Order: sequence, then structure tokens, then C-alpha cells
Amino acid sequence: MNLKYNTNTTYIVGNSKSQQNNPITHVYGAFFIAFVIDNETEEIIDVECNSILPLTNEFIKTIFIGKKITCDHEQVKAEVERRYLGSSQKAIIVAFKDAQKKYVDSKAGKNVLL
Repeated sequence: MNLKYNTNTTYIVGNSKSQQNNPITHVYGAFFIAFVIDNETEEIIDVECNSILPLTNEFIKTIFIGKKITCDHEQVKAEVERRYLGSSQKAIIVAFKDAQKKYVDSKAGKNVLL
């Protein structure tokens, strides 16, 4: 069996709310981003969100892949604010912060609120 992700990865989902007028809110009720993290390097190796347009997922990948889940919050926030000019901008930042907290808590052996 050829697996895309090895056993040294973690799958984590960050949640947030998007604006009421956002189509994502109407379709899904919330906004979330799923991250696959390499546990050795803490690097984000894959990412996907519940967007309406496939292009949004592809664009979000360019922001997150290669960043460290634990160290790059300010860089990611600045990049999202500069490059992503859509109504989900704040939701992306909040979802990333939520995923960071879950990952850090998990690594510290704390209970993770899902």
C-alpha cells in the first residue's frame, strides 16, 4: 500500500467562523482548515479548507505549505492579510491559530478540545 502521509505526521483541524454573508457560512455553517504536520520538523506539508471555490484551496496551500505550525503565526497572519483579500481572511487567521493551539497542546500531552 502506497500511503501519501507517513506515520510521523499529525492531522489537525482549526475551526473558526466566517462572516454571515460568506457563502461558506451558508453552505457549511463554519470555516475550517485541515493541516498535515510533519512531527519531526513541525512543518505544514499539506493543507485544505472547506472553501466553495477550488482555487481558494490551491491559493491557501501557497500560504501555508512549508511553514512551521508552531513558529510562523505572525508571518502567516501578515501574509494572509497581504495576499488573501477575500471575506474569509479573518477566519483563516483564527482557524490557523486554533490549529496551532491544538497542536501545541497535543505535543505537551494536554487534552485537546476538538
